[in-house]
Amino acid sequence: MTEINVRGDVARYLLPTEKPVVDVRRHWASLGRSAVIFLGLLLLGLIMVGVLGSAQFFAVLGVVELLGSFFWVAWVVADWRAEHFLITDKRVLLINGLITRRVAIMPLNRVTDLTYERSVIGRILGYGVFVMESAGQHQALSRIDYLPTPDKLYHDVSTLLFGPRSTVTYGRREGPVTGPASGPTTMPLPRL
Repeated sequence: MTEINVRGDVARYLLPTEKPVVDVRRHWASLGRSAVIFLGLLLLGLIMVGVLGSAQFFAVLGVVELLGSFFWVAWVVADWRAEHFLITDKRVLLINGLITRRVAIMPLNRVTDLTYERSVIGRILGYGVFVMESAGQHQALSRIDYLPTPDKLYHDVSTLLFGPRSTVTYGRREGPVTGPASGPTTMPLPRL
């Protein structure tokens, strides 16, 4: 597999012997709920400053509320930018958090099933959901929402997990695919 360059400080979470295959952040649509809340807070602050602003208390409260909502939305966007969904040739990692970093890890050889979902809105906006099941107990990486370019990602992850041995990088295939071009193929499954 061709190694890709990982963004930011994510390289410190990789083992020296593993090669990154996928490094993405969640789709911008994951910020939708926060955007709606921010617009509501913005409207409330503007009403407090404009309509109720004749009373000094409401004007000051409105300005504080507006400043707080701007700081909050900046924090949400910074947190979104700091999150990485990383797949290597050995593990799946979800790295998030601004102050306290959280790294959820699942070894690839523990993945027994992968479900890929795309809602109507997800198809329109270009995101999907992966549901990974593993042998054993509930995993921290069982459901990953809002993954961008999900068709390419699904193809690459499926090839990495269950497909024929080939060289795959995120979004493109390099090198020959071993095995017959048509008909049933015997594919090696990960060891449990």
